[in-house]
Amino acid sequence: MAKEGAQRAEETEQMIDKEGGREAAEGGARRAGDAKEMRAVVLSAFGGLNKLRVSKKAMPEPQEGELKIRVKACGLNFIDLMVRQGNIDNPPKTPLVPGFECSGIVEALGDSVKGFEIGDRVMAFVNYNAWAEVVCTPVEFVYKIPDDMNFSEAAAFPMNFVTAYMMLFEVANLREGMSVLVHSAGGGVGQAVAQLCSTIPNVTVFGTASSFKHEAIKNSVTHLFDRNADYVQEVKRISVDGVDIVLDCLCGENTGKGLSLLKPLGTYILYGSSNMVTGETKSFFSFAKSWWQVEKVNPIKLYEENKVIAGFSLLNLLFKQNRGGLVKGVMDKLLNLYNSKKIKPVVDSLWALEEV
Repeated sequence: MAKEGAQRAEETEQMIDKEGGREAAEGGARRAGDAKEMRAVVLSAFGGLNKLRVSKKAMPEPQEGELKIRVKACGLNFIDLMVRQGNIDNPPKTPLVPGFECSGIVEALGDSVKGFEIGDRVMAFVNYNAWAEVVCTPVEFVYKIPDDMNFSEAAAFPMNFVTAYMMLFEVANLREGMSVLVHSAGGGVGQAVAQLCSTIPNVTVFGTASSFKHEAIKNSVTHLFDRNADYVQEVKRISVDGVDIVLDCLCGENTGKGLSLLKPLGTYILYGSSNMVTGETKSFFSFAKSWWQVEKVNPIKLYEENKVIAGFSLLNLLFKQNRGGLVKGVMDKLLNLYNSKKIKPVVDSLWALEEV
C-alpha cells in the first residue's frame, strides 16, 4: 500500500506540475464566462466519508477585492476532519465545500485588486471552499509562491507554518536556549514547529507522537517520546526544571501534564481546531471542560507559579478577528526563511480530487 500510495502521489505531482506549467504559459487566458461550472468536493451532511462526493458547482467569480484562483493543490488539516463530523463551533449549513488553504494560478482579478496579475502562482487561505477547481478569496489572504516551491508544497505551507510561527514567536516569544514540548510532533504543525525551532540557536525540542511515526521524524526533534508513554518523567529526567513552552493540540489529561512541566515564566498554548470543538460525544474540548471544572489549574496557582496559559486559533484570527495584515507580516518572514532554505513544507502524500 505504501508503494502504491507513493506511485499515485508521484503521478499526481506530475499532473499538478504539468497543468500548472501549461496554464502559466497560456497566461491564465481563461476569462469570466468561459466556464460556468467546476468540480468541487461537496460535504452533503455531517458524518462519515460517505458524505463526501465530487460534484459540479457553479463557477465563482471574484467580487471587489478578491482574486479568482485556479486551484492546483489544497491542504487537508485536522480542522477539515472536525468540519466533516460537524464538531466545530457554529458549523455552516450543509451542503458545503470544505478546505481552508490552497495553491494555484490567478485567473481573474476583482475590482481594486493590486499587486497581482493573471497568471501569478499563489497560495491562499480560504474561508471554506478550498477543495474545488476554482476559488475566490480576498486579496489579503493571498501570497505569491516562491519560484522553487511547487504547488503541493505551497498548499501545505500556510496553515502549518503560520500557526507554528505565531505560537512560537508571537505568543511564546521563543529565544535562544529555550526548550519546547510539542504534541503530535509528526503532524504538519509539529514538523513546522521543529523546523522553526532549528532556526534559533540551542533550542531543545521534546516531541510526542505515535510510535509508528518515530522513524520518519526522529531527526527533526531533540527527544522523541511515544504519546502513550509517561513522557512527563522522561522530560524531567532530561530537563529537571521542565520546559519553557508547551504546544498542546490534545487537551484532556495532557493539559495538566503540560502545565506541570512548565518552568517559571513558561507558556502553555492550546492550539488548533480542538479549541473550536463543542460536540460532547467526539469532542476533544469536552475533556478540557472537565479539566477546568475539577480545578486542576486556577488563576491563583498560575500567579503563584509564574506560568502563562494561552490559546491560538489561526482561522479565528483571520476570518473572525480581521488580523489578515498581521498574518501577512508573518508570511513574509516565513517566505524569507524558505528562500534561505531554513524551512521546507513536508508533503506526506498527494491524492487526486476523485480520491477524496
